[in-house]
Amino acid sequence: MIKKFSLHCIEKVLFFIGIFLLTSEILKQLLLTFVMNNGHYNLWYFPFQLCSLPMYLLVLYPFFHTEPARNTILGFLSTYNLLGGIAVFFDTSGMHYPLLILTVHSYLWHILLIVTGILSGIFLVQKLSSENCISYTKRNKRQPTRTSSRRLLPSFSRITLLYILFALIAEYLNHILDSFEEINLFYINPDYRMEQIFFVKIGELYGNNSAILVYILATISGAGILYGAWNLMIRFYSSH
Repeated sequence: MIKKFSLHCIEKVLFFIGIFLLTSEILKQLLLTFVMNNGHYNLWYFPFQLCSLPMYLLVLYPFFHTEPARNTILGFLSTYNLLGGIAVFFDTSGMHYPLLILTVHSYLWHILLIVTGILSGIFLVQKLSSENCISYTKRNKRQPTRTSSRRLLPSFSRITLLYILFALIAEYLNHILDSFEEINLFYINPDYRMEQIFFVKIGELYGNNSAILVYILATISGAGILYGAWNLMIRFYSSH
């Protein structure tokens, strides 16, 4: 099933999803500012959450011309952002707005995150599987070579470093903008109580900083599970 997808087609779909996300986010910010907040911009809705990142990455993806950079972006989308898209449906309270169109937008946005994550994973699975099949033909072996795996599959440490980089940027923005207005990018601003489902109790018992740390570690662990699942699919399709 996976091998029937065209790699070029997937890239085009991902790019158009990115354009849609960017365009709809601009419209969302305009509605939040001029319809809901009388022309005053609310930093609370500044678009740099984990679930906002595909908007930037998908639009910028065509401008990255090296395979490692592109694969790292796809690896990030198929793990961390797929996790974010799924996790939000365990607590949808933050997706509801006074304006119905914004609520619909929020649900559609996170559904597209899931679609994007799955398509990105399929792209990597198909790409690696195809290369491994070529390698088998040349070497007459049934197992993928380490060389091709390293060349096509980004390491989880590299993907996680990208997540940590974004988290550090988010915390820096939290720090410099917090004095102007409420802002809690990535939900890791220590000045605000952790309210994410499952982690709010940790904050109550062990303090807010502990809850933030556990939240970050849980995010990395969840992404790691998805990364492992994609790896299993790569091995399966490479051997069939």
